[in-house]
Amino acid sequence: MGDGAGGGIGSAYAAGPVAALRRIAFLLERAREDTYKVKAYRGAAAAILPLPDAEVARMVEDGTLTDVPGVGKSSGRVIAEAVAGTTPRRLAELEAEHAGPLTDEGHDLHAALRGDCHSHSDWSDGGSPIEEMAVTAMELGHEYLVLTDHSPRLKVARGLSAERLTRQLGVVEAVNEHLGGSFTLLKGIEVDILDDGGLDQTEEMLDRLDVRVASVHSKLRMDRDAMTRRMVAATRNRHVNVLGHCTGRLVTGGRGTRPPSEFDARAVFESCAEHDVAVEINSRPERRDPPTELLELARDVGCVFSIDSDAHAPGQLDFLWYGAERAAAAGIEPERIVNTWPKERLLGWATK
Repeated sequence: MGDGAGGGIGSAYAAGPVAALRRIAFLLERAREDTYKVKAYRGAAAAILPLPDAEVARMVEDGTLTDVPGVGKSSGRVIAEAVAGTTPRRLAELEAEHAGPLTDEGHDLHAALRGDCHSHSDWSDGGSPIEEMAVTAMELGHEYLVLTDHSPRLKVARGLSAERLTRQLGVVEAVNEHLGGSFTLLKGIEVDILDDGGLDQTEEMLDRLDVRVASVHSKLRMDRDAMTRRMVAATRNRHVNVLGHCTGRLVTGGRGTRPPSEFDARAVFESCAEHDVAVEINSRPERRDPPTELLELARDVGCVFSIDSDAHAPGQLDFLWYGAERAAAAGIEPERIVNTWPKERLLGWATK
């Protein structure tokens, strides 16, 4: 998965001011800094991207950079320093503070990961375009990234109808054509598990996808037996490849905390093992899902796993460090983690 500095983007600023601004935004997101700071630098990168280098250099010389909508005082200083051929001071500070491994353990397992099976774009509740997510994943050393925007019932997250998902698949194909084959953006979905265990998307659309993550997002306090039936039914569905953030808990973060859903974990994990559904190790710091005791139970039952970032922004793609550390601590072998597999094996497994 690249080196500890965030793959190949560690020295990206050398390519110019746009790369420097992107790198700053990446490091801020990776460190879970305030969103408004990230948007300021990413917005400045988008503002100067269409401009010829000579025009940017002229504005630096004239002191008119901040006349460009989206370029502020801080981002303008970064642009000026990058145009001058020096490492922007803000970037150097962030590299010193936030680059490198995010965890103390799990480094060998992290290095074995080839991709990420759960990510979001601004087509649903993510914050960045598909292209930015794909390019960042490629820069991190991923061989593939599964784009898994939400399904239609999750209206608060702008879930994709069949029609919007169809359009998105065309965008994914165009991105892959542009990238030329060294990296693959895979077609996916995070599909809601309905109250009866059904899936919130049409059979036809689910058949068109490469990888499908199924998650519970509603009625998280459902009766234990009903929740067990709901989740077991979903794991038996031929379309389901990964059971996402199985307890739905939140342990920290801006959304507050939330207790885990109650269900018969052994029954659910035995169904996952029987039907070859991976249990997701959700790497988001606010989730840490499943809890350690359930992670160890799934290990003992014989499940396979998927270490996923559940990234909603480019810098969050590096959250895989956290999941790798937890998997290593639980003694889960790399062979049992589906995103250590080459793309061809992953796709073969996902086609049931």
